[in-house]
Amino acid sequence: MHLSPVLLLLVSVAAVECVVMTTTLHGFRGCAVREFSFVAQKPGCKSLRIITEACWGRCHTWERPVLEPPYVHRHHRVCMYSRSRPMTARLPGCLPHVSPLYHYPLALSCHCAICSTLDTECETF
Repeated sequence: MHLSPVLLLLVSVAAVECVVMTTTLHGFRGCAVREFSFVAQKPGCKSLRIITEACWGRCHTWERPVLEPPYVHRHHRVCMYSRSRPMTARLPGCLPHVSPLYHYPLALSCHCAICSTLDTECETF
């Protein structure tokens, strides 16, 4: 039985899509783009549920005790945006003096890196 190249490509894409859709955080190592939904809120406006793409995953991290201060050698990496596109949503029911525009990033690609407080909420280590 011979499959045409187009059919073979479609079957391959469907198989990859199936793997991506069924992978959970428990079994996944690394950083990837994934669909994410959140409720956008702004004082003076009604909230709006937004569906976007965000970075998701688990990155290699470790700590090792050492005898000299600060007594620990750390290697902490988090899943960060490599490339993103700025997006804007219009919130409903805003008061006349409040802009209805709500800005958020759409992830295009992600990578494991040291957390940067310039664009990410980081826990203090």
